[in-house]
Amino acid sequence: MTSPAPDAVLFDMDGTLIDTEPQWMAAEARLAAEHGIPWGSAEAEALVGVDLWDGARSFIAKGVPMEEDAIVARLVGEVLSAIGDELPARPGAIELLRALLDARVPVALVTMSTREIVDRVEAALTERLGRPPFAVTVAGDECTRGKPHPEPYLQALRMLGADAARSVAIEDSLNGARSALAAGLTTIGVPHAVDVSQLPGIVHWPSLTGRTVADLAATVEVPA
Repeated sequence: MTSPAPDAVLFDMDGTLIDTEPQWMAAEARLAAEHGIPWGSAEAEALVGVDLWDGARSFIAKGVPMEEDAIVARLVGEVLSAIGDELPARPGAIELLRALLDARVPVALVTMSTREIVDRVEAALTERLGRPPFAVTVAGDECTRGKPHPEPYLQALRMLGADAARSVAIEDSLNGARSALAAGLTTIGVPHAVDVSQLPGIVHWPSLTGRTVADLAATVEVPA
């Protein structure tokens, strides 16, 4: 039996809700180039959706002579500067978010970006939608273990009081999708910087454009 609406919908942010993956990739490439570290698409894609401190440790392992916190602060600062006051939304994301709010479906934001970026995005979305967009938000600097570990999604589910088996996550990265799947969530993969469509267990949507609350509900199979 298909539920008429999910218990909750949990959005990733970068690359899923807003189009900031190019800014992250550019900041990481600049850091690598400054220290003479070879950097290509494989290195860039490996960091998509990953915990920022795990990413910082990978830079240190490659020879960047900086502390973890300094690397994270630099990357976050560059991304914040790049997005400015604009909010480059992914196709269909704002429309689906608005439909969920109209249907009174609880929505969470679960991201490896820091609280500073989350607050910027949440404020911009509140202004655009005319109401707060999220019931709860989980930022990367508020987790002990980040994606691909399930902790970020489990934390959001606890805060929402939602049942993972009746809820949906929307992700654009392999690391994020693995986190959501490990938390027991029906996980929709919307490819962007990386192709998540072949990940076992994923529900593949090429885009969020035109998608509805009913479409989300149809992905969640619950007992009769």
